[in-house]
Amino acid sequence: MSAEIQLGAYSEPVDFPYRAISRGAIASLFMVPLALLGLVQAFAPLLAFSVVGVVLGVIGLRAINRWPDEYSGQALGLVGVVLNALLLVGGSANHAYVYATEVPEGYMRVSFFDFQQPEPLPDLPSGKAIEVDGENVFLKGYIHPSSGSGLLRRFILVPDLGTCCFGGQPRSTDMIEVTLTKGQTVRAGLTKLKLAGKFTINPYTQKAADFDNQIFYQMRVDQIR
Repeated sequence: MSAEIQLGAYSEPVDFPYRAISRGAIASLFMVPLALLGLVQAFAPLLAFSVVGVVLGVIGLRAINRWPDEYSGQALGLVGVVLNALLLVGGSANHAYVYATEVPEGYMRVSFFDFQQPEPLPDLPSGKAIEVDGENVFLKGYIHPSSGSGLLRRFILVPDLGTCCFGGQPRSTDMIEVTLTKGQTVRAGLTKLKLAGKFTINPYTQKAADFDNQIFYQMRVDQIR
């Protein structure tokens, strides 16, 4: 009796095409944690990453719709666009509200830039500084590290971290000698401060320890945040 071997019939091979996840969709999601930091006032510029995230997400979704056999990740792209859009709208509204309400009643908002003199000009009090001499003002700045450590009641305020930490000796118009009133103190650090108090121009020649240039500006601060 002969044994008959019968080969089984095989169906046609099934094609499982590989589809790459859209890089735009992935990049859009990566923008979310960066933009999330922008909700913090000190890192508000990082909120711009939400705009980048929306653009990248839209580009990714368009690529997926145009070449559906080559790209996947539509859900990722949609999530990235929605989250970044929510961060952009919510963060912008929050920062706008803070800006509109942060100045205490009876104080005038001024910028440190108003008190500075461009490099070619003499390092003397600016016209704006003379204008607000003796007025209650609200401005923002950073504690210069040479002011000391720990809790401070007096310190030198500078306009930015470049002047604060990497700019060497600040110019006279880049410094304000701050005195906190009402028993207030603030911990030294690199946090941006919001100050409200009386601004004056010092009529006398004065320098502070560890600073080479004369200090023109002074401020007695009633409120600090």
